[in-house]
Amino acid sequence: MKNRMMSVAGSFYPAKADDIEKMIERFNAILESHHDALQHYNTLHGNAFIVPHAGWVYSGFTANIAYRILSTQNFKTVVVIGPSHRVGFEGVSIADLERYQTPLGELAIDTLLVKELVERFTIPYFPDAHHEHSTEVQMPLIKHYCSDVNIVELVYSNTQPESVEPIISFCLNRRDTAVIISTDLSHYYSQSEAKRHDAICLDAIQTINLSEIHQGCEACGMIGVEAMLMVAKSNHLQSTILDYRTSADASGDTSRVVGYVSALFSF
Repeated sequence: MKNRMMSVAGSFYPAKADDIEKMIERFNAILESHHDALQHYNTLHGNAFIVPHAGWVYSGFTANIAYRILSTQNFKTVVVIGPSHRVGFEGVSIADLERYQTPLGELAIDTLLVKELVERFTIPYFPDAHHEHSTEVQMPLIKHYCSDVNIVELVYSNTQPESVEPIISFCLNRRDTAVIISTDLSHYYSQSEAKRHDAICLDAIQTINLSEIHQGCEACGMIGVEAMLMVAKSNHLQSTILDYRTSADASGDTSRVVGYVSALFSF
């Protein structure tokens, strides 16, 4: 059996199942103490999400909100799309494997959907691309909230949004499939400067504005975000910002921060 092995367990997220569960419990305890926000989240549904991918201590709370909402719906497959940070290559790579390891147990890869995507979009499998943290940090959250769901992992490098957009569109046309777009926002500005850049990203996502996203927004997953906005615009999806914060919320250091957002899209 061909497995996608863990690469960043113990660094970006806990390596032990008990520690993962405790961390998620803490995220939810904080969230549940904000009753108005929780009531709002409980009304939301969507089949596409933008989520961050830093270490859980920094961005896990923001990502967790998206997965709580995801868990209230009966998806059979979750497609996770993220940028490559480790290796450069042309285009998009798909994990043409059978199982995906997490500390909470394995997730089944949707091999039928993988085969269909490979054939329809000529997507190769570059093994070195699949040691990627931007996608891997999502998997324990998916396993916790949707333990029986199947997953597909896609990692992109040197490509254009126009190459990713049809993949997202095809997946979302399968009503039993959700799509996760992985990105962080601005990197290593002061808190005030980061918020200025990130405000442009947030407004572009909220209003599905493809021109605004190029007017000062910075995101390491910009290709995936822009591709998602292209799909949202052409399909008249609604966008909702779920949470925004920076690493300073966890570290207290406002001199060099990274921005994080979670958002959902719904028909």
